[in-house]
Amino acid sequence: MNHLPEAFKKRMEILLGEEYSDFLASYEKERAQGLRVNPLKTDGGLLMLERQGFHVRKIPWTREGYYYASEDRPGKHPCHEAGMYYIQEPSAMAVGEMAGAAAGERILDLCAAPGGKTTHIAGRMMGRGFLVSNEIHPVRARILSQNVERMGIVNTIVTNEDSEALARRFPEFFDTIILDAPCSGEGMFRKDEEARNQWSPEHVALCAARQAEILENGAKMLRAGGRLVYSTCTFAPEENEQTLARFLECHPDFRMIQPEGAWEGFDPGQPQWAGDLGKPEFHLERAYRLWPHKIEGEGHFIAVLEKEGSRSERFFRETERQKKARGREKSGKPEKDAWKNYEAFCRDNLAKDAADALTGRQAEDYVLFGDQLYLLPEGFREAAGERGLSGLRVLRPGLHLGTLKKQRFEPSHALALALKPEDVRLDLSLLPDREEALAYLKGSTLPAGDSLTEKASKGWVLVSVAGCSIGWAKLAGGLLKNHYPKGLRWN
Repeated sequence: MNHLPEAFKKRMEILLGEEYSDFLASYEKERAQGLRVNPLKTDGGLLMLERQGFHVRKIPWTREGYYYASEDRPGKHPCHEAGMYYIQEPSAMAVGEMAGAAAGERILDLCAAPGGKTTHIAGRMMGRGFLVSNEIHPVRARILSQNVERMGIVNTIVTNEDSEALARRFPEFFDTIILDAPCSGEGMFRKDEEARNQWSPEHVALCAARQAEILENGAKMLRAGGRLVYSTCTFAPEENEQTLARFLECHPDFRMIQPEGAWEGFDPGQPQWAGDLGKPEFHLERAYRLWPHKIEGEGHFIAVLEKEGSRSERFFRETERQKKARGREKSGKPEKDAWKNYEAFCRDNLAKDAADALTGRQAEDYVLFGDQLYLLPEGFREAAGERGLSGLRVLRPGLHLGTLKKQRFEPSHALALALKPEDVRLDLSLLPDREEALAYLKGSTLPAGDSLTEKASKGWVLVSVAGCSIGWAKLAGGLLKNHYPKGLRWN
C-alpha cells in the first residue's frame, strides 16, 4: 500500500468512503489473469483450453473469456501462435462486450493498441463488415497489426493516425466507435509500476484534456443512431464522469444508454459525481465502474453513448456494380501478369470455394503496397468512396495476401492464419504438445510423410495445430521447407 501515491490515496478515500479499506486490501492480492478464445479460429472454449493443460474457469461478463492459473503459460504455447486465444486483462474484456459489435457493421477502434478490443470486436463480426483499427504511436501500431494478423482477422484496416486526421476523412461514417482513451492508468497500479511512477494530479489533468479532444473527434465520425463506447482504466472523475458530463452538455444529440446484457459477475458500484459543473449532484447513472475490490480484475470505467437520429442501414449489401464485377478479369490492380501468378497460386493450392472467394472480388478491392498484395475488407471501397485510404498512414489495408515476385506469387503468413485446413488442398496437422509442433515453430524442416506425398509431390502446405492454421510449409522432394516467419521463430 505504501507504493501508492499519497495524493491518489487521499482522493480514493474520499471517493470510496467505507469501502476504502477493502480497496487498499485488494492491492495485496494476486491479480487475476485472463484470456479470450478466438471464435474466428475455433468454436471450442473450456474443453479446448483444458485439452491444452490449462487450469481455467469462466469470466462471467464475457462469453469468450476465461481466467487461467498462475502456473499456466498460455503465451508460450503453439495454440497462442495459431491465434486460438488472446491474453487480456479480465476487466478490459467488458469494453468489447459492451460495444455490441455485429457482423456487417462499420466500426472504428480509435485507440486500439495492443489489440485487445480490436480482436474481441473482430471475433464478433465474423469477417463481415469492416473495422478500422487505429493507433497514433508507430511502435504500438505495429504491435497492433501483428496481433490482427495472428488472430486471422480478414476485415480490419490498421492505421497510424491522430483522431483529427481520421475525423476529416470519415465524417459521420461509423456505426460504432470504441474509444478506450489514453489515461493516467490508475486502475492498473496493481500490475503496472511505470503507471504508478508517472502519476501526478497534473498528469491526470493532462490526460483529461487529451481525452476531451479525442472524444470530440470521435463524435464527428459517428453516424446518426450510432453508439460510442468510452472507457478508461482509471478511477479519476476528471477523466471519467467529468469528461463525459462536459461532452454531453455540449452535445445534446448524445445520450447515455444501458448496454445490452445482464452484466452479472461484477458490481459497478455507485456512480461518482461529475465534478464542479454547477451541478454538484450530477450523476452519470448508466456509467460502469469496475472496482478491483469487488471483482476479479483491475479497475475500469465504461459508458455507452448513443447519437440521436434514425439508425441507417448498418449492414453491407452487395451493390449491382459489385455483383457484375464478380468473375470479371482483373486488370491494373495488380498488373495482368502478376495477377495471373496470384490466380494460379489460388487455383493450384486452395480448395475451390476459398480460391473463388480470394479471386472473385472487384479489381478495386486489391491493393498493392510496393510488391505486397492486400485485399480490402468487403464493402470498404464502396463506403469510403474514391479517396479511400489515400493520404492516411496505413500499416495494414485489410488482409495481406502475399508478395508478387517476378515469376511467382508467395503467400503471406497472414493468409495462412486466415485460412482453415479445409480451405487448402494440402494440410499438415500437428499436435501442439508434440515435438513436431515445436520443431516447426523453431523453423526446422519437417519430413512430409506418406499422407502428403501420396497427394502431391510439391506445393504449399498449410500447417495447423489443434485444427487451427499456424503457418505455411512448402512440399518438395519429400520434405517440408519451413516458411514460418523468421522474426516469430522460437529459440
